[in-house]
Amino acid sequence: MPPTQAEIDTADAAARAWTWPYPGDLPIGTDRHRDAACQMFRDTFNPYKPSVIEWPKLEPDALQRLVGLPIWDIAVTTEDKARARMMAYSQSVEDPIWRHAIGRNGWEEGRHREVLSDLVSSYGIPLAAEQPDVLPTDPEWGYLVTGYSECIDSFFAFGLFELARRSGFFPEALVETFEPVIQEEARHILLFANWLAWHRKRLGLWQRIRFEWRVARTWMFLVQERIGLAHDLDGGRAASPDNNFTLTGSKAVSDMEISPLGLMAICLSENDRRFAGYDPRLLRPVTTPALARLAVRIGRLLRMV
Repeated sequence: MPPTQAEIDTADAAARAWTWPYPGDLPIGTDRHRDAACQMFRDTFNPYKPSVIEWPKLEPDALQRLVGLPIWDIAVTTEDKARARMMAYSQSVEDPIWRHAIGRNGWEEGRHREVLSDLVSSYGIPLAAEQPDVLPTDPEWGYLVTGYSECIDSFFAFGLFELARRSGFFPEALVETFEPVIQEEARHILLFANWLAWHRKRLGLWQRIRFEWRVARTWMFLVQERIGLAHDLDGGRAASPDNNFTLTGSKAVSDMEISPLGLMAICLSENDRRFAGYDPRLLRPVTTPALARLAVRIGRLLRMV
């Protein structure tokens, strides 16, 4: 039996706002910090089922714009890859609470793939044949690449999604139908940011040095990936140009003229809004928003000269 609209609304609201019910700080690296982050992830789970999503009927021009987005192949592949890599890492995690939370995150990535598969099927969007993914031999490396990549892509996706909503380039019904999936990405990177801080804090000196080198290597790989230079550093193929859609796709989701700085400003505003409902004691992803804020400030200063 499909859920009622009231049940859908209740689940959606619960997925956007959560507070750890105990007073006091959440010292990074403590059991209390871990418990709060993982309970957030459990309590904000949205039980929607891809099989009951009713994709709205689109007018021919809107359908053509949707079909023409150059993202569908990479989007489906990315969600499938994220599922596999999160599942693989969760199985290597000794802490049972983190293992369950990261495993659930992997399951939700698989559900995103189902949603996208159902969307492209419903609207007759052709996909290229999928290439089999090769899991990295190091599960932690695979998880770091996936987690940081989601932090970057989600930040820009928040802004592009809002730009699409404002412009009316796509029907409101389609935007609203896809909204829970976008909010779910905020939960995913919130969990990753808190795992990252918790994990760092628990490492000894030499382990920490090794881990920070691995993090730096992850960022180098992701920068190379987005300029098309990464090949098989993580066991995969060369990056697709579509990996850059979240950085360059404003014209594909809107007919409004907007500068890169204007888009970044929307991304920053949306990033803050999507995290606003979660307990402020939980850590947020910081690197991509910080770089975007710096870019916006420098751009504004240069315009004043």
